[in-house]
Amino acid sequence: MKDEFSRFHPVVNFAYFALIIGCSMVFMHPVCLTISILFSFVYSIYLNGKRAVKFNLLYMIPMLIVTALINPAFNHEGITILDYLPSGNPLTLESIAYGVAAAAMFISVICWFSCYNAVMTSDKFIYLFGRIIPALSLVLSMVLRFVPKFKAQLAVVTTAQRCIGRDVSNGSLLFRIRNGTRILSIMTTWMLENAVETAASMRSRGYGLPGRTAFSLFRFDRRDGYAITAIAVVGGYTLIGSYSHAMYYRYFPSMNGVELTAYSASVFLSYALLCSIPLVINVREGVIWKHSQSNV
Repeated sequence: MKDEFSRFHPVVNFAYFALIIGCSMVFMHPVCLTISILFSFVYSIYLNGKRAVKFNLLYMIPMLIVTALINPAFNHEGITILDYLPSGNPLTLESIAYGVAAAAMFISVICWFSCYNAVMTSDKFIYLFGRIIPALSLVLSMVLRFVPKFKAQLAVVTTAQRCIGRDVSNGSLLFRIRNGTRILSIMTTWMLENAVETAASMRSRGYGLPGRTAFSLFRFDRRDGYAITAIAVVGGYTLIGSYSHAMYYRYFPSMNGVELTAYSASVFLSYALLCSIPLVINVREGVIWKHSQSNV
C-alpha cells in the first residue's frame, strides 16, 4: 500500500518520528499509552501489511503480556495489596498496573521504530546527516538497513544449505548443531565482508570529503512546510500540556492522576492528532485521488 507520508521531505519524516518516539517514551498516562500503541499498531500494519499483523499478534502482544506479568514478581511497591506471593512478598495492584504501562510503552516504541525503518530509508538519513556527521551517519545507515539485509541473506544461505542436506531441520542433535554453526560462520563472514566492501565503496566515491556534493531528489516544497508547521503546532501544544502536568499520572505509592478537565482533554486530543498525522495524510490523499478519478 502506498504511503504518502513517506513521500514528504526527510526533514518532515525525521522530525515527526523523533518527536513521536520521544513522547512515547516519556508519556506514561494510560490514555497516552492507549493512543500511542493504537496508532503505532495501525500505522505499522498500513506500512507493512500482513507481516506487521503477524509480527504484532505473534510477538508484540505476547511480549506485552509477559512483561506485564514479570514486573509484579520483582516490584512490590504500592499500597493496594491483592495477595502474597509464595516468597512472602506482596502482590500489589500498583505494580501490576505499572507493569502493563511499561510493557505498553515498550511495545509502542518498537512499533514506532518499525514505522521509522519503513519510512526513513538510508538515503534520507544520509541526506540529512551526511554533511554534519558523515562517518556516524554512514554507520547508522548501515546498522538500520542491516537487519532486513541480514534476514534476506540468511534465507538465501539456509535454502542453499537445505538443498545439500545441511540445514538445521534434519539429522541428529549434534548434526543440527554442526549445521547451525556452519550457517552462523557463513553469515558472520558475509556480514564482515559486506561492511568492508561498503566502507571501501563509499571511500572510493569520496564520501565525507570537504566540498563533496551529492545528488538528491529531495526538495522542500509548500506541502512540506504545511506538514512541518502542523507537526510543530500540535507537538508544541502537547509538550506544553505535558509541562503543565495536564497528562500527569503516578503509579506509586498509589495510582493517581490529574482530573479530567477541558484543558487536559484538549491535550490528549492534541496527542492523538499528533500520532494520527501520517494516517490523516494518507486518508486525505486517498480521498483526493478518488475524487479526481470520479471527475475524469
